[in-house]
This record gives sequence, structure tokens and C-alpha cells, in this order.
Amino acid sequence: MTISVETEAPTRLEGKHRAIVVCFFLGLGSLVSWNSMLTIGDYYYQLFPKYHPSRVLTLVYQPFALGTMAILAYHESKINTRKRNIFGYTLFFASTLLVLVLDFASSGKGGIGPFVGLCVLSACFGVADAHVQGGMLGDLSFMCPEFIQSFLGGLAASGALASGLRLLTKVSFEKTHNGLRKGATLFLAISTFFEFLCILLYAIVFAKLPIVKYYRSKAASEGSKTVSSDLAAAGIQTNSNQGDEDGAKQLERFSNKQLFFQNIDYAIGLFLIYVLTLSIFPGFLYENTGTHGLGSWYSPALIAMYNIWDLISRYIPLIKSLKLESRKGLMITILSRFLFIPAFYFCAKYGDKGWMILLTSLLGVSNGYLTVCVLTVAPKGYKGPEQNALGNLLVLCLLCGLFAGVALDWLWLIGKGGF
Repeated sequence: MTISVETEAPTRLEGKHRAIVVCFFLGLGSLVSWNSMLTIGDYYYQLFPKYHPSRVLTLVYQPFALGTMAILAYHESKINTRKRNIFGYTLFFASTLLVLVLDFASSGKGGIGPFVGLCVLSACFGVADAHVQGGMLGDLSFMCPEFIQSFLGGLAASGALASGLRLLTKVSFEKTHNGLRKGATLFLAISTFFEFLCILLYAIVFAKLPIVKYYRSKAASEGSKTVSSDLAAAGIQTNSNQGDEDGAKQLERFSNKQLFFQNIDYAIGLFLIYVLTLSIFPGFLYENTGTHGLGSWYSPALIAMYNIWDLISRYIPLIKSLKLESRKGLMITILSRFLFIPAFYFCAKYGDKGWMILLTSLLGVSNGYLTVCVLTVAPKGYKGPEQNALGNLLVLCLLCGLFAGVALDWLWLIGKGGF
């Protein structure tokens, strides 16, 4: 059937709360596998003590995520979003399962072979991340901001869940034979389940929610071609022969270049947020924080504090009076975060664990809060196809920041004399 946006408008809010819940789980599935690999870093440091696994795996992951995202962002208006997202979640599922298989095949032993295998799977995670994060945030950018916030909350929840489970498994298995390996196996099994769940949620549930069908129909009426398969899956046929008037309407959209320069402050802001965060988290927190009374619990505790506060802070913008929407205010706040660099340096050298936990928590709070503010404010005022394109461009800038931050993270290692 062919649907009219006007006739669907009265029912556009139906299924909103269900959509928010689904977006949360889709966000959770977007990073739960990768966050599990980061959180079981102590296991990989035991297997590969000479290879700096936390830093190397992240450094392998980022170029593949960035390169794939650049290609997808350039061609976003021609890409089938449904196929893109399903492919991304399927690749996450397959790669996570293969990490488990690799561990079983190598009997939990180290060596260059298993480490190279992990690096290959890390690259697969990067490709999957580019498909899912860009595809989902582009798609959600022409829907209501609560969907973006919920998806971003799910991204942060994946880290908090991984950290919570890591601490639980550390308590449960610390004194048992192969305790770290048992905890890591449990982690990866749970991640594999979540990835399979996300495939089902996106392919079957999300597309059929009334509010999602409304927003996608609206985007299609504004010239978007990326939503046709999702609408078809929901039983809605779009009219490919829209006539001269609709064709002209589609041509009116801003180009990617125009969108980028109109929102260059948001783009630079996201880049700077993640340059700073990834220059500290997780590599510095694993390798440069010294020895303290918490012993082997110290690094997992720091990672957990970051992830928990990153998650909590992503819900602060739901309170309108606390949401920062000023473009100038956002940029000033983002730039002020660079004070964390000297703060972490001196705290690692002279401070105790209490100050380090406080700084790590503040890093998480600022990261989550500013990410949600930028990504929910930027798409306002544009048409559906433009919002989708802008969402992809902003994710590309975010991934550029991640890559640059990971590269800078190696400076901590050089400064420590880690080579």
C-alpha cells in the first residue's frame, strides 16, 4: 500500500516508548562486543604481555572504522539503510562468535598467531561499527531526538554492562584455575547473544513501529531513497514516480559539503571530544596509572567508573534546563576538556587513587553529556535526507577523533619509555 504522511500524522506518537527501548538495545549491540574486548584487557595483557593489546587492538580497529565510514558517508544517499544496518549487526555477531572460537582453538594460549587473529577480528569490528553507527544515527537523525539519546545511552550502557560483568566475573573467578579466561569467555558469550538479539530487533521489530513508519514515510516524501527497504518491510510502498514537483523538491537538499560547512563547529566539536577521550581511555588507564593498593582491581575499577558516568551523563540532557544548546557554549566546554591532559599526567605522577578515580569519572561525564548535546541539536531545522546525511558526516568526524585520540594515546607510552 502507499502511505500518506498527512493521514499517518495523528498516529505518529504510537509506539514511541517501545521505539526508545528498541533504540537503547540497538545502541547496546553497537558497541557491546568491542567494549567487552576492551574490558577483558587484563586477560589479553596476561596472554600477550609484550604486544600492548589494549592499544594495538584499538589502533587496528580505528582505521577500518574510519575508512569504511568515509566511503559510506560519501555514498549515504544511495545506500540501502536496512541492508547496511543488518549487515553491520550480522558482522558484529559473526566476529564476536569467532573471537570465542579463536580462544577455544588456541586453548587460551598467547603467541603471535592468536594475536594476529584478534587483530583481524578487531578490524572486522571496525567495519561493523561504521555500518551500524553511521547507519543508525543517520536514520534516527530525522526522527525525534529522544531516539538518538536512547541509542547513545545504549552505546554507553554497553561499556557499563561490560565493566559491571568484568568486576563480577573477577570476584567469581579470580581464585579459580584459568579465572581470567572463564570470565572472558562468559563476556564474549553474552556479547554474542546481544548481537543476535539486535539483528532480530532491527530486522523485525523496529521497522514496524507506527512512529518509525511515520518518520520514514515523511523522509521518503522529502526525497530520501535510503528508507525504501525499511518501509517495504513494514508493508509500505513508496511511489518511485513522484513527478516533477517532487523531483525538484529532492534536488533542493543541501549537498554534503554545504552541510559540513554549515555545521563545522559541531563537526570539530565531536572530533575534539573523542581526540581527548581516546588519548586517555582506555590505554592510559591500563598502562600509565602506576601501582596502588587496589592491585589488579585498579584498572578495571577505573574503566568501570568511566563507563558508568558516561552512561549517566547521557541522560542529563533529557532535563531541558540542563541541556546545553548554545553553539558557542558547546565549543567553550569542549575546549576546556583539554585541561584533563595535564591533570591526568600530574595525577598519575603525584596523586593517589582517589584523585584518579575522580578525574576518570569527570572524563566520562563530560564525554557522554557533550556527545548527546551535539548529536541531538545539530540535525534540527533540516529535511529528512539532509538530516540523514548530516548524521553520517558527524559520525565520520567522531571516528576521526577516535582515530586521532588512539594515535595520540601512544605518546603516553613513549613518554613512559614503553618501547
